[in-house]
Amino acid sequence: MTKQLTLCIVHQHPRVLLGMKKRGFGMGRWNGFGGKLIEGETIEDATRRELLEESGLTALSLEKVGVIEFEFQGNPEILEVHIFRSDEVEGEPTESEEMRPEWYDVNTLPFDEMWPDDRHWFPLFLDGKKFKGKFLFGEGDVILAKNLEVVEEI
Repeated sequence: MTKQLTLCIVHQHPRVLLGMKKRGFGMGRWNGFGGKLIEGETIEDATRRELLEESGLTALSLEKVGVIEFEFQGNPEILEVHIFRSDEVEGEPTESEEMRPEWYDVNTLPFDEMWPDDRHWFPLFLDGKKFKGKFLFGEGDVILAKNLEVVEEI
């Protein structure tokens, strides 16, 4: 069973907006903004809605840059995450019930407090590349297997 999710990262070089997840899945980690689709919603609409709900920002630009499948050992559900970049937003980053946004310089990203897979694909994201991949996680969020490739189109 596959579940589609969105992830939006605001990248205004040399800075990146991340959010500290305050509750639920991924709590205590810095991440982009995103989540589940509501029935009838497109992936792009869900990405814009989640960014607005979690950070108070409206995406004026949205570019799909990646798709990564995440599998967790012992769980049959595959999370298919559609990753977007927004370099143009409207509003001021505002803390929500779910996320606390903070700007980071691209050279000081808090990888030790992010998902372990971010170390692998974030450099591709920052280089403006498009990518597809798959990660298998085991106990304690250890990466057991990974496949990541640069592609021309998503």
